[in-house]
Amino acid sequence: MSAQTSSTKGSPIAAPTLEDERADLLFKALASKPRREILTLLATHGGKDDSRCCSPDEVCACVFAEKLGLGAPTVSHHMKTLLDAGLVSAEKRGLWVYYRLRPEGMDRVVSELEGLGACVTGACQ
Repeated sequence: MSAQTSSTKGSPIAAPTLEDERADLLFKALASKPRREILTLLATHGGKDDSRCCSPDEVCACVFAEKLGLGAPTVSHHMKTLLDAGLVSAEKRGLWVYYRLRPEGMDRVVSELEGLGACVTGACQ
């Protein structure tokens, strides 16, 4: 693989690392309003009052569909993106898939943003 050249400074751009790819997945997941709304529902225990299928720390896909006005295939697409980014976990039980927020995934988001913020102050690594 040959190194690419940055158009602004003419310096080589390193090939993306696994960490770069993970950061890309995080930001891709956060770039969608419905996915941010799903994360908010998980963080605020959005399914706690739904006795059909939810508990305080997990929400089933049916709740996302109802509360966000989305079809099941759309919810499934969004959940796959959030799963791939490591922001949620899923467990299938019977007919329902239960989702939980993964705190370590959210910690990665904070860490990425702190790293970007450090660059603003000149402390970029």
